[in-house]
Amino acid sequence: MQTIEILNIIAIILSLTIAVVGHEIMHGLAAYHYGDATAKLAGRLSINPIKHIDPVGTILVPAILYVTNAGFLFGWAKPVPVNMRIVLHNAKEWGAIVVSLAGIAYNFTLAILATLLLGFIDFSNSLPSIFLLLFLAQTVLINVVLGVFNLWPIPPLDGANALMYLASWLRLKNVVKFYEYLFPYGMIILIVILMTPLAQIFFLPVYYILVFLSHIAGIDLLHLISQIERI
Repeated sequence: MQTIEILNIIAIILSLTIAVVGHEIMHGLAAYHYGDATAKLAGRLSINPIKHIDPVGTILVPAILYVTNAGFLFGWAKPVPVNMRIVLHNAKEWGAIVVSLAGIAYNFTLAILATLLLGFIDFSNSLPSIFLLLFLAQTVLINVVLGVFNLWPIPPLDGANALMYLASWLRLKNVVKFYEYLFPYGMIILIVILMTPLAQIFFLPVYYILVFLSHIAGIDLLHLISQIERI
């Protein structure tokens, strides 16, 4: 295994860990802001990744996607416990929507910051510089994919939760009832999408977001990521 390939694997692991752990912590922090100390009392607001590792979502799924050259990587950490009843009592549906979308906001913010650094830093051929390039590029890709994935309006993803609370806020009772009915079947629907060509359609926003970020930083992220995937 070449040195560059090893550096890329390390960059993927580090980027994915920061993405999924931070995603979950942000849910807990948002809930804490609205008076729910469940995550804090459980010790889940810690940046220690060991407390957030999910054997399947943090290790197995990303490893399978990488080995099979799926063309994208995503994963998840062990969900941070949140008591939505407390959030709803203190901040109504608006607070629940903020808590639901906090992780996604974190991922997209991280992707933007990494993109800006890619456009700002003058990289060299040294190993530290190459590793930084790989790390930032993987950070952009992984966080965009994770953000888009979690925005899908399919339970138990964050997008579905936010949409259900929004429907409750707008008093769209039929939409709320639909999601309450759909929740037990959400994982089956997700597996079907991920295992079929439907995934290409559902992940299509990733392409357009990367194009948008490329314009912001003045670099071709699609070309850069394509080169990295050949490592």
